Amino acid sequence: MENMQHHADPLADQTIAQILGPWPAGNVAADAPQWAHIDTVNLLFGQWTDNAALTHWTAQPGPVRANLGGQTVEGCVTPAMAAALNTYVQTAQVLPPWADARKIERAEELFMEHGALSCILLFCASLPECYVIPDLSSVLHTSGQLEQNAEYRIRSTAAMIFPVMMHGGLSLRGAGAAQVLKVRLIHATIRNLILHGSPSHAIDQWKAGGNGMVTPQSTQPRGGRSAMYQALYARGWDLAGDGLPCNQEELAYTLLTFGYVFLRSLRRLGIGLPPADEEAYLHAWNVVGHLLGIERPLMVDTMEQGRVLMAGMQARGRAEPVTPDPRPALGQALMQTMEKSLPWPIVKPFPQLMTRYLCGPATAQDLGLTQPTPWASALLFWGVLLPARTIDAVLRLMLPRFSIVRMLTRALGYHFMSRVLMSQTRPLQLPTELLNQVDTVVHGWSDDPHAPGWLNRIEDRLTTQGSWSHGLAQTAQKAMTGRASTTMQQPAP
Repeated sequence: MENMQHHADPLADQTIAQILGPWPAGNVAADAPQWAHIDTVNLLFGQWTDNAALTHWTAQPGPVRANLGGQTVEGCVTPAMAAALNTYVQTAQVLPPWADARKIERAEELFMEHGALSCILLFCASLPECYVIPDLSSVLHTSGQLEQNAEYRIRSTAAMIFPVMMHGGLSLRGAGAAQVLKVRLIHATIRNLILHGSPSHAIDQWKAGGNGMVTPQSTQPRGGRSAMYQALYARGWDLAGDGLPCNQEELAYTLLTFGYVFLRSLRRLGIGLPPADEEAYLHAWNVVGHLLGIERPLMVDTMEQGRVLMAGMQARGRAEPVTPDPRPALGQALMQTMEKSLPWPIVKPFPQLMTRYLCGPATAQDLGLTQPTPWASALLFWGVLLPARTIDAVLRLMLPRFSIVRMLTRALGYHFMSRVLMSQTRPLQLPTELLNQVDTVVHGWSDDPHAPGWLNRIEDRLTTQGSWSHGLAQTAQKAMTGRASTTMQQPAP
């Protein structure tokens, strides 16, 4: 793993380097062409609506415009930008030869079956574990977005997970690959901004006798979403001590949080999957990792491999602390976002308690989540969870699908999903047709087909009667007609 800290993604990095060109020396002016080039790529992203659209997509030099948030935004595609993007799209969209369609299809079925739980596991396990590595958290902290706008970060993550894991998400009939390829370019843009150029150039200078330090720079304020770009450009970097930003090891670690940590959390809730299903789910995320530019040796095929790799990565990260430590602020922002989504005061501490339970004391300590919670809330949480686990363990001997814990976590997941991910006034940043598919998926989660009717009726009292769907596509048409999907506004997962 040592070398992986100084290795990134040559294809995506070369693409962004060709698009942005060399940065000017010294103070970067507000009208520097790099800012406009990033804005133009954001406009082109709006054309990457699904996987089929990418198959024959080409960028043409010349003006481009799109409707973003009700406003017409214009840009200009240079010949270098068009050539770089065309090479990237045609190369990066190809699935690896080891991709197994049957395993991917099984993983999609598992997501459909357990998707209502995925929300709480994303909030209370995957994202908290993602923040454990100090260098990774430091990059996420730079823009301030995770503290000041944690909800947007969560929604952006969901905007990738849903298209990837829905039926056919990685095939020509889906849209997952298109979303992933955007995220991959965002990672490369972050690296280019922080290093003031391509990672390979920075590494070459360091190996030629440089000190590996990228000096912090000042930029002239541009305002708007460009503030994040400028914060990344201005922050400085220690290449020798920290490796590359968003390097291979950090990307592989993040991939573990979406595959391995999700499955580990199901185990800790007493509703773990058979080994073959776990391996199918890991396989699907490995294919996603390939599309993200992660190297195959850094992927895991079994839960034991995941446990060993994650433990090693966390140990390395914790041995290299960052000062000041950004992780507690990130943890608190995430918890506060979840607390606001819960309707009853007594259950608002549940996200912190659930995170401690799913991630363990070391991660809770890293994220500053060790402060005492109100005794009534803690008593209710443990007084419901532990007996439910016991009842489930007994009844599942006769009824393998029965789970009170599953119902309770679905109920919590509903409240997070309905107030954070599925807001009618702030739909996910996805094309309208894709939002309609998400709407259909959420509708299918309204009742648990594996639970007895009386348990579903209890769940209805804790959530809502009828469909969980909120008509996302219709809302999107009213709120943001013709907007582009994922953009380079913030660091992506």
